[in-house]
Amino acid sequence: MALFKKDSKEEKGGQGDLSWVIKKPRVTEKAAFLTEHHQYIFDVEQKSNKNQIKKAVKDQYKVTPVAVNIIRQAARKELVRGRKVHKKGNKKAIVTLKKGETIDLI
Repeated sequence: MALFKKDSKEEKGGQGDLSWVIKKPRVTEKAAFLTEHHQYIFDVEQKSNKNQIKKAVKDQYKVTPVAVNIIRQAARKELVRGRKVHKKGNKKAIVTLKKGETIDLI
């Protein structure tokens, strides 16, 4: 029997502070085209889920996300200058905002 009870938020992955979820916004040509449809692309942490991403965008950018789609890019081995190197995988999130809301990324 434990003497101290753990906080339930800490057990569920730290729902209190979600600043660790979003690494950076992804600024590419495709991302610029998606802003016309109220969609923004972010690089996110591997262990984050849709609910955490939605709450983090709401807290950081003060907008209302309607939907979150996640794309996982698997790690792979590649040849660079004749040597095999390991390319790290990443995770992207496409966040759709409520109509009329925008995020200023630049």
